[in-house]
Amino acid sequence: MTTKPLRLWELYDGLQNKFLYNNDLNSIYILLNLYDLEENISNIYPKYICLKNLKRRIKYALKNNPNKDKIAENISFIIHEDINRIELCFYLEGYKYGYNNNNVVNMLEKKAIYKYGVEGLYKRKTLFHYQYDDDIKEIRLKSRKEIDNMERKSRYIEGLVYTFSNKVVKKKIENIEKYVNKQLKMEIRPNDISIKEEKFELKDDEIDKVYHSIVRFLVKNLKNIYKDSCWMALNDKVLNRYL
Repeated sequence: MTTKPLRLWELYDGLQNKFLYNNDLNSIYILLNLYDLEENISNIYPKYICLKNLKRRIKYALKNNPNKDKIAENISFIIHEDINRIELCFYLEGYKYGYNNNNVVNMLEKKAIYKYGVEGLYKRKTLFHYQYDDDIKEIRLKSRKEIDNMERKSRYIEGLVYTFSNKVVKKKIENIEKYVNKQLKMEIRPNDISIKEEKFELKDDEIDKVYHSIVRFLVKNLKNIYKDSCWMALNDKVLNRYL
């Protein structure tokens, strides 16, 4: 009995899912090695989403809750590793997409040769990664619009964010009481002093507001991360042609 050979994209998806949903670190190491060997991609340096901005979003969603600061701090803390995982996945996906986008790479290479010359490219360690004139901005904008058009058709980024958030993030929001570092609260009333643990249970409508606020935050930021890593890859691919 024979089995069909596993397609490369199926292997990528399987490893990505193990990393995302099972927090399997071995899977991401294998995936990175595959990208390095199969796609010749090795320059991977993601910048992780700012938790300060996430906390601000959560606090706004809970603006009428007296414990919004504490709840926002704890939710941000308990999901930050989950968010880092999905951000790394999107950084890898964006980088792989850019590295293999020969059409835009060729456009960028022509501009680079005009600006630096062939000999100059052999000496450079960076290209237009962080600084670019109007001509390069036009290419950068073209690559970002291309990703926007692709996303409008496939909804890949939104789909993965919603799936991941529903399976991983939502459960933690719904069970915030299990994760919050509770504090003792003293209540003083006439002829009575009581000490109780603070409660941080969220109402159903608050859970819904927080969840959708986080999802919108992730979709917006992960789209930009995908685009930014694509731009890094486009520049790296040009330079790699002159190693």
